[in-house]
Amino acid sequence: MLGITVVAALLACASSCGVPSFLPNLSSRVVGGEDARPHSWPWQISLQYLKGNTWSHTCGGTLISSHHVLTAAHCISKTLTYRVALGKNNLAVDDEEGSLAVAVDTIFVHEKWNSLLIRNDIALIKLAEPVELSDTIQVGCLPEAGSVLPQDFPCYVTGWGRLWTNGPIADVLQQGLQPIVDHATCTKSDWWGTMVKDTMVCAGGDGVISACNGDSGGPLNCQADNGSWEVHGIVSFGSGLGCNTRKKPTVFTRVSAYTDWINEKMQL
Repeated sequence: MLGITVVAALLACASSCGVPSFLPNLSSRVVGGEDARPHSWPWQISLQYLKGNTWSHTCGGTLISSHHVLTAAHCISKTLTYRVALGKNNLAVDDEEGSLAVAVDTIFVHEKWNSLLIRNDIALIKLAEPVELSDTIQVGCLPEAGSVLPQDFPCYVTGWGRLWTNGPIADVLQQGLQPIVDHATCTKSDWWGTMVKDTMVCAGGDGVISACNGDSGGPLNCQADNGSWEVHGIVSFGSGLGCNTRKKPTVFTRVSAYTDWINEKMQL
């Protein structure tokens, strides 16, 4: 019952999740696109690892409570030390106004994560201390358990990944419109076929707009009827042929398929 209460609170309080102080410009893209409006996706985080004395961006993620971040399991290595950078727009600016970096307490990788088949690609990070929410740091909403969006539903992927295939990592947060591709379409033999399971969600695939390396773990943001933004997906994988391959949409872990798991780990 406690678990249900936690998720219900996240879903019910649109005023406390998924409503940015700075409204996003909804016309830009990730690959080949424009910069996102600063701090218009305030639940977006940069997962960073320590190499020598330098912190480097490796993946995206989503702040879902003052203590917790959702990301992809494939972003996590047991050999690395991580921190979470919040309130960021430009990763090249160390002391960016409204941003902060927080140490990690515990990382929960899904017990059935399979790196060969790319199944259960989800992880929850518990922060070492709670973060104070502000105009630049807010939480994203979780969708209702089991919810599945229809074909062509407009969603936005955000991240600091490569600007094009084999291109440079972005300094400034990018965003891109990626409409939902329904399960029946995404599992066609000339699309992703049997690689895509019902615990995943596809978006994009028009050969123009896509997530790319470095966007992994970041959110697929979809606007609910009440105007708040819900995180329906976690960037999982794309085509090995390039970041914007036709009929190879970005594949996300479907957040609504893991409500119980998220709930359970948030209580630990």
